[in-house]
Amino acid sequence: MKWAKPTFFMESYRDKAQIRELVRTLVEPVVTHAGMELIDVEYGPGPSGWVLRLIIDRPGGVTVDDCADIGHLVGDLLDGRDPVPGRYSLEVSSPGINRPIKKRDDFRRFVDHRVFIKTRELIDGRRNYRGILQGIKGDLVLVSSKEGTFSIPFDKIARARLDII
Repeated sequence: MKWAKPTFFMESYRDKAQIRELVRTLVEPVVTHAGMELIDVEYGPGPSGWVLRLIIDRPGGVTVDDCADIGHLVGDLLDGRDPVPGRYSLEVSSPGINRPIKKRDDFRRFVDHRVFIKTRELIDGRRNYRGILQGIKGDLVLVSSKEGTFSIPFDKIARARLDII
């Protein structure tokens, strides 16, 4: 856990997206070296203060011990580099059964899986898509459902995840 810093340290405050990207850049090599994949970095308010959440995975899944090990390694790195202003709690977790899909490679890896995709804006009158992932072709993610096949621009996707349950 980070302790409060005097306000003069806040002069270089970064927005949440910058913090997430900086943390990703710092911790991804550590997670990769440990034989895991950094799926996502989340940063935002939690029930009792700010939370920095790292979501990790590997083939066969991650254990509680894996999360604890990464938490210790990454915690020391973040304490030394100090990319997050103010106090926060660090959490490391598995992606769960409805794993987020973030990268283009994820859209290739999970072909033929059920997915849920939410777009940043309306596309053909809708923002939510559920169906079977057909893959990615150029800049379009293809999803088929009983209503047809949808072509969703990759850069318009706000969130995507496996839709197991």
